[in-house]
Amino acid sequence: MSEHRTETELTEPQREDAPAPSLPEAPQAPPLVPPQADQESPVPPVEPVPAVRKDRRVLRAALRWTAAMAVFAAVGASAAYGITRMERTDVPGLATEPDGRWEYPVLVRPPLPAGSPAPFADVNTSGTHYADLRALVLPAPKGAETDEGLVGEDGWLAKGDLLSEYADVEDRDEFSQVLTDNGLRHIAGRGWRTPDGTHTRIYLARFDTAAVADGLFADLAHYDGPEYTIRGGEESEPDEGFSSASLLGDIPRSLYVEPKPYGVEQVRHAYLSAGDTIALIVQSRKGEALDVPFQQTVTLQSQLLD
Repeated sequence: MSEHRTETELTEPQREDAPAPSLPEAPQAPPLVPPQADQESPVPPVEPVPAVRKDRRVLRAALRWTAAMAVFAAVGASAAYGITRMERTDVPGLATEPDGRWEYPVLVRPPLPAGSPAPFADVNTSGTHYADLRALVLPAPKGAETDEGLVGEDGWLAKGDLLSEYADVEDRDEFSQVLTDNGLRHIAGRGWRTPDGTHTRIYLARFDTAAVADGLFADLAHYDGPEYTIRGGEESEPDEGFSSASLLGDIPRSLYVEPKPYGVEQVRHAYLSAGDTIALIVQSRKGEALDVPFQQTVTLQSQLLD
């Protein structure tokens, strides 16, 4: 081994010529700051940095935000609950705009006699309406004025009341004979006038069987127009604006409207074939016969006969 020792192998305060101590000296605690030989005075010791405490103002602000969010959540939940409990028309922006429909009373079919089937039941091969036909006529809507000319006797109308809806005298005479030949049993009906000026008339004519009624319906209601001209309407054409969504499969129907140019008033009318019964619905109004109440009336009368 080389006798020359490097500087790194020497430790302070030993020197190569210093005798080895017989006993180890007790270690001394190191100074907090090592002495700096190149400074005139020693650097004072650095005091320890105290732990950072949260600013009370920040903490208070955080608490206020938390409380505010809790209030917003509670208010939002209560508002959502309130909206779910409200009717659609009570919520601003969600109200349903009027579309011209009339307000009818709740429709209830009259009870059937004990043991009698419904008109379209499989066992009812003749399609007979066993319920009281007068109770199957659509009631007048709210605010309507009754047409006293269609009150009839005990609710039954004369054949002449139905025939008066046709314009031509020859048509009335011919149709009167057709009704007789097909075994007309009786006619129920009702009429009214609504505040918007619409005059509505409904006639239900009952025959012996559905086969008879279906055959007569085919003779009255053609695809391109009706067999007989309705009073007040010089011409009638198929009403193409009627929604197919309201069709009832068991009840064929044909709807007609007077095209422009029409006179002082416009006329709409419809034929329905429902089992042993044929219905005629007529609506007229000065200026224009509105399509919405007409379609509504036809649909509701169909439901009562179904």
